[in-house]
Amino acid sequence: MEEIKQNARSLMEFLDKSPVNFYAVRTVAERLDAEGFIRLDAAEAWSLEPGGRYYMVKNDSAIFGFVVGDNDPAAGFRIISAHSDSPCFRVKPNPLMRTPEGIVKLNVEVYGGPILYTWFDRPLSLAGRVILRGEDPLHPVRKLVRFDRPLLTIPHLAIHFNRSVNEGNPLSAQKDMLPVIALGAETLDSDLLLSMVAEAAGCGVGDILDYDLSLYDTTPACLIGLHDEFVSSGRLDDLSMVHAAMEALVSAPAGRQTCVMAIFDNEETGSGTKQGAASPVLADMLRRVTDTFGGSHEDFVRAIEKSFMISADNAHAFHPNYGEKYDPTNHPVPGGGPVIKINARCKYMTDADSSAVFSQICEKAGVPCQYFVNHSDVPGGSTLGNILTSQLPLRGVDMGEAIWAMHSVRETSSAADHTYTIMAFKTFFSL
Repeated sequence: MEEIKQNARSLMEFLDKSPVNFYAVRTVAERLDAEGFIRLDAAEAWSLEPGGRYYMVKNDSAIFGFVVGDNDPAAGFRIISAHSDSPCFRVKPNPLMRTPEGIVKLNVEVYGGPILYTWFDRPLSLAGRVILRGEDPLHPVRKLVRFDRPLLTIPHLAIHFNRSVNEGNPLSAQKDMLPVIALGAETLDSDLLLSMVAEAAGCGVGDILDYDLSLYDTTPACLIGLHDEFVSSGRLDDLSMVHAAMEALVSAPAGRQTCVMAIFDNEETGSGTKQGAASPVLADMLRRVTDTFGGSHEDFVRAIEKSFMISADNAHAFHPNYGEKYDPTNHPVPGGGPVIKINARCKYMTDADSSAVFSQICEKAGVPCQYFVNHSDVPGGSTLGNILTSQLPLRGVDMGEAIWAMHSVRETSSAADHTYTIMAFKTFFSL
């Protein structure tokens, strides 16, 4: 029980430090630095050692860490993949909008597929990346900025003006979801937001070239339930899997195969970016590991055939109020262990072979596991696994922890499940 609470506290600290994708990657990088991993630059030549611990960052929002195996270039890889992004709202250029009454709003757009109405009436703030002038126009300076105090809210329309709101309330992302940031004549300055960002970045307004800023809920993660059995937080999908993968990697022993943690960005928008799972970023990195030890293309193909990947992205927990939405015999419950995700339309990479492998990993780790299959009348989404296999023909399984309210501004998971997942991941890397 104490281990479960310790892992839950570690997860909540990680979540609170990671309000957006950029900060999630920074938090992972800081942990890897503390554990003695060496940061690599993808633009420089690599010199790797057997048993060495390394990582690289792509676009500040994806991170790939690995513990090198022995010097056999065809030994293969054990990979855990997850993603750093979560559904949210991104700030548009020229975002300030002022009503005649002096109320200042920000113009934002939807990122991914959030449950829109869960964002109403929350204490919101901003975090992300700002791009600054540098000596080389092709390589501007990048800095992360975060406002810790609540700055914004998206106020609901009172029920008195929409008596049927509880019977269904269609929302316009452009009209209904714009956050309020200020009141008064002092906010007429068109550089209001840039001034705030410049102060946070420690630069002048004229130094700012552009930004990637997102809204986030400032409410800290917490434990709930009679016995503190649930974790309640934003971004559990998919930062809980990032945290578990990180915990497994830092304790991974040097073995015959190279252990890899691959944290991609932009899964929520289809992965079709240079830092997404549909890009060759992971394949290129694995080739470089093989090349370091004198491997040929033949060795790389052999290495991939010997490899296995866990695609870690969370699963839908059985909802006690909506049982009819779930498959009658394959609906995972919170606390029931890691969830193997199966789809006959191949939206997941799982097949009987890879499912059997992961269930045996859980068995060896001493943790339970369960299965998720969509109700046959409800089409499901896809995740990293089947996207990555378009780049690399890997054996692998899609899995995750069972959570409630996926894509809400605040999701709920089982504290015990997180410990079970960490145990399974550590076992995978140590086999």
